[in-house]
Amino acid sequence: MKISGTKGFVASAVLAMSTLGTAPVSAEGTLACEPGETYIMNVMVSSHPYWVPVYQGFKQAAAAFGCETVFSGTPDYDITKQIASFEQDLVKSPAGILLHPMQADPFIEPINRAIDSGIEVTTFAADSPNSKRTAYITSDNLAEAKFAAEEIVKQIGDSAEYAVLENPGQSNHDLRVTALISYMEDNFPNMKLVGRQATNQDSNAAYRATASIVQANPNLGAIWIPEAGSAEGAVAAILEAKADVLIMQADVTPVTLEHIKAGNIHMALNPNQGMQGFMGFMSVFLAAHSDVFDPFNDYKVSGFNPMQIPYMDNGFAVITKENADSFDLNAYMEGRDPK
Repeated sequence: MKISGTKGFVASAVLAMSTLGTAPVSAEGTLACEPGETYIMNVMVSSHPYWVPVYQGFKQAAAAFGCETVFSGTPDYDITKQIASFEQDLVKSPAGILLHPMQADPFIEPINRAIDSGIEVTTFAADSPNSKRTAYITSDNLAEAKFAAEEIVKQIGDSAEYAVLENPGQSNHDLRVTALISYMEDNFPNMKLVGRQATNQDSNAAYRATASIVQANPNLGAIWIPEAGSAEGAVAAILEAKADVLIMQADVTPVTLEHIKAGNIHMALNPNQGMQGFMGFMSVFLAAHSDVFDPFNDYKVSGFNPMQIPYMDNGFAVITKENADSFDLNAYMEGRDPK
């Protein structure tokens, strides 16, 4: 029988493998943790409520594979202290770490050292793209900024004044702000940016900055805030000034959720935190167990971990007065182990 073309090549290859007795790669029974195999989630400002659903998702995925988990990080907003906590995690020799790096570049060397020592690292919500991290899990910050810009224009018109607060140095927050400003410039050129203040997730700094912006710009129509800590201070200043200013924010805290319910904050764009943690665990677990699959690439000769996910979008939810009850953290945590 004559065999020709691509089908013939594949058939010949299969025949050759069967003749030589080559065993196919199989992951059957291998996707499970060894006793004591541990994965760590490391964050900054560890008491922030944002991490709670993320860690719950992380634990849910770990439990499915019989793995142990640890929540780690620093209570401070301090890059030096977070790196120190990461260094302490490395001493424990975990199989992998799901990391929210406060800043990208200072974490390059620690992440690379972890990878080189056999400890896999996935970043989430903020990235260190020039490091050797194997995956990055986040919501689409460009999509969030576009949604926020269009919603602001929908509510106050396309020839109005707006302001932003920001948190320079944290990649996801930077992108949420710069992308919104760029989108306004490109699509709504009559929208005027009249205030831009760095508040660094400090509600007191946000209160002072917002009060100053409102006082200097009596026609201010809206303010965009890339995280919930600053939104807490901003809404207090706007309510105190009795100003008619539309507030849009990213993320959510119990405090800002109550303001959404009361109509003081228009809406929040909140990453799907549980999915972020669940997929974050899956990515770092698979990186640590990459020997279970054999992709069609050059990883065997180049030496890189074949489990690479440059970017995974965990999606985001729009929180409004109508659906706010679904984001009640206390209700979510009922019956769950917080540790």
